Amino acid sequence: MRLHRIDATGTTEHPVEELEALLATPGGFVWLDIPQCTDAAVDVLRRVFHFHELAVHDCVVRNHVSKIHSYEDHVFTVLHAPQIGNGGHVHYIELDQFLGPNYLVTVHGPLSTAVDPSVAGLDTGSVLARLRSGAYIPASPFALSAAIVRAMARREIEMIASRAEKSGLLEQKVVLVDDPGGDAEQFLNELFRVWYELLAIRTIATQSSATYDRVARLARFLPADVLPVVADLADGFDMVAEMADGQREFLHGVIEYFQTRISAHQAISAGETADTAIQQNDDMRRITAWVGIVAVPTAVTGFFGQNVPYPGFGEGGGFLASTAVILLSAAALYVFFRKKRWL
Repeated sequence: MRLHRIDATGTTEHPVEELEALLATPGGFVWLDIPQCTDAAVDVLRRVFHFHELAVHDCVVRNHVSKIHSYEDHVFTVLHAPQIGNGGHVHYIELDQFLGPNYLVTVHGPLSTAVDPSVAGLDTGSVLARLRSGAYIPASPFALSAAIVRAMARREIEMIASRAEKSGLLEQKVVLVDDPGGDAEQFLNELFRVWYELLAIRTIATQSSATYDRVARLARFLPADVLPVVADLADGFDMVAEMADGQREFLHGVIEYFQTRISAHQAISAGETADTAIQQNDDMRRITAWVGIVAVPTAVTGFFGQNVPYPGFGEGGGFLASTAVILLSAAALYVFFRKKRWL
């Protein structure tokens, strides 16, 4: 756990043991950042701050949607930031906040074992770096919380920008390549992976916006002059959601265009295959017809090749008669096959 005291002079870091004394010190406020909600952290949340058990429980378990619990003197929120993992899986990086009149408590996680623990502190870490450098001195716990939330929104916009760049490269492959075939399934999977990542970012931003809409209505202890800032935070997440939606629509159009081109190529290929099959059937009919015609003399000569005497056997007339039988039979078959349009 990292404890900071922030006042007009800047930021100082203190051991956690000084937390109660710093809370009782007038002027300024404290920021307690908890990287992981261990048993020791739970004890601090209960013993020092006396937070509600439901809120403390939400810090211990993973929450799959954003939440807000409003109390008389503080508000508890659950927000998420997206993190793209292997295979396009989107991890929900949870950040819980207790916001009171003279303190801000941020609780990270729990995290999936597949996520690098350092990811959880990206947004709070960037704000802390500005505090330590003196570039930023928040006037209140709410201002500090707003800075952290804006850092989350900026990171989501950067993710959308990177997905937009990837969408553009995929769109070029679809439009500029003459044959969109190849490994169409793999290419479609890549398109849908980016589409899903944008959907996850949009979902997280929409939930965050709804959370801050409720903060504006439920956080009774907030002064009136910060309500426009709350509305601005909600608008910021609305903008993230709209950007993700717009990029998702563009990608959806690319997917439809790609599928149409693939379908057209498949239809043309199927037509060519059908024409080839028809031609092969015609060829087979012709071959069968000619085989039938040629089989006649073979049958006649084969039959009479059994050395069985027949009328005209050994005589010129018999030879002429057998030849006539062959020609007439072949002609009859030829006429029959022509009528059947096999020839």
